[in-house]
Amino acid sequence: MTGSSPTLSAEQGRSAVLAYALLRGAIAAGLGLGSIAVLVLVLWISSPTSDSNPGGALHAAAGLWLLAHGAELVRADTLSGVPAPIGLVPLLLAVVPVWLVHRAARDLLVPDEERPVPSAAGAFVMVVTGYLLVGSAVAYYAWDGSLSVDPPSLLFPSAIVVAGAAAAGVWTAAGRPVGPLPSWAPVSLHEALARGRFREQAGTAWRAAAAGVTMLLGGGALLVAVALVWHAHPAQQSFVQLSGDWSGRSSVFLLALVLVPNAAVWGAAYGLGPGFALGTASTVTPLAFSGRPALPGFPLLAALPAAGPGTALNWTAAAVPVAAGVTIAWFTVRRAAPVHAAPKDAWSLWETVLTAALAAVGCGAGTAVLAAAAGGPLGTRALAEFGPVWWLTGAAALVWTALIGVPGALLFRAWRLRERGAGTWGWLTGAVRRKAKAGEEEGEKGQEAGKPVPQTVPVPESVPVQGGGPAAVSVSPSPPTPVAAPSAPSAPAQPAARMSVPDADENDDFVPYDFLPTDPWHERTARPGEAGPFGNT
Repeated sequence: MTGSSPTLSAEQGRSAVLAYALLRGAIAAGLGLGSIAVLVLVLWISSPTSDSNPGGALHAAAGLWLLAHGAELVRADTLSGVPAPIGLVPLLLAVVPVWLVHRAARDLLVPDEERPVPSAAGAFVMVVTGYLLVGSAVAYYAWDGSLSVDPPSLLFPSAIVVAGAAAAGVWTAAGRPVGPLPSWAPVSLHEALARGRFREQAGTAWRAAAAGVTMLLGGGALLVAVALVWHAHPAQQSFVQLSGDWSGRSSVFLLALVLVPNAAVWGAAYGLGPGFALGTASTVTPLAFSGRPALPGFPLLAALPAAGPGTALNWTAAAVPVAAGVTIAWFTVRRAAPVHAAPKDAWSLWETVLTAALAAVGCGAGTAVLAAAAGGPLGTRALAEFGPVWWLTGAAALVWTALIGVPGALLFRAWRLRERGAGTWGWLTGAVRRKAKAGEEEGEKGQEAGKPVPQTVPVPESVPVQGGGPAAVSVSPSPPTPVAAPSAPSAPAQPAARMSVPDADENDDFVPYDFLPTDPWHERTARPGEAGPFGNT
């Protein structure tokens, strides 16, 4: 539906184009809401013990859709009668609405012969407006349901998430440009941005930071998978106890599935060191599992380590940030010192260090954002804090990747430049080779000090001399003897010509073959009327 577009001519004007952009934003919101509503209704219909009506299922779907954008829900039906907040966002569920609004803004700016293309600012504003209008209507509908929404959370972070996804779509449609900077920025920054190397470094730092965050998430997911296999029996018991029929177990499985990215972020925070909170009185880190956790029964929570001090097996989780730092170093040096590039094209030490450091800052910022999105409250009192602390996790990611990524990038750069005589490694290896060669020459001079110097040393190559005969070249310590060149090209060939050349110590620029004639071959042929090498001319 978002891919199809009505036929709009250029004469319909700017208002029709902006109206179409508004419609695209509303359609993107409707598709995300409809997909979640269909899934919830299927689970409600298949449940044999459902005690609610279709309106309750639709209210639950509306609440889940708002939760996917980062809005905080309030659950009114509690045992204590006190409304409990729900702020833990299933990250996999959030992928659907974010991708839809990103795609709506991106495809709107793709040139099409059937309709005019709006401006980037107009497309952004109208797509976000259309999306938020649908979101406001959904929030009003869910207001009197079992899962209402906290009004401030509709502005932050829900509206910010929608605007960020739409801005990313506009930026993608424009070709992901870097700059220009605002007019109030310093002139030096404008000049640096105008240089091609600055843009290349910015792109390299961005890709290296993304690779580092991906490595952290992959390592965290691996830690969770290993822990689930290690605690397979408790996880299976928790899964069976939550529901007895297949529809309930399907709901539990889907809920665990959409929370897998959250578990990966928690595993990354665990490997980085700060860990995560299981309530206000419990923290899980590789060093220790302290406090009394407030744990609801859930299969993913069965993968937690045992309470008490950490062991050497828990400390191996530090391999995750180490791998992220090595990844940043490798992605940096791929552009800083390419394999087949000349040494003069390699980046300097300062440029390599700066790019790796910027990538570490980007990795820390991305990890902090993901940690903030992966946690949140699940109730009041003991469950008011659940998940990693975002600023501690981001700071730990920055420190790990900077301490490993920056030196690693320098080492990789030196390793790649070791055979090209450039960089620190090339300078060191060149100095060692020069010192070894000087030692060998001194040893040879010491051995030859008591031996007679040969007068003539034949060279095992013959050089054709003008006239046709070979010339044996010998090396003699005597001064060079001039050799008379033949006066005419037709002079008879000599049987052999012995010449002496000076020592290399006397004249380093001497070339033993500089006596060869340099005139073209056709000038050395016979005169008119005489017999030449190819007959009479």
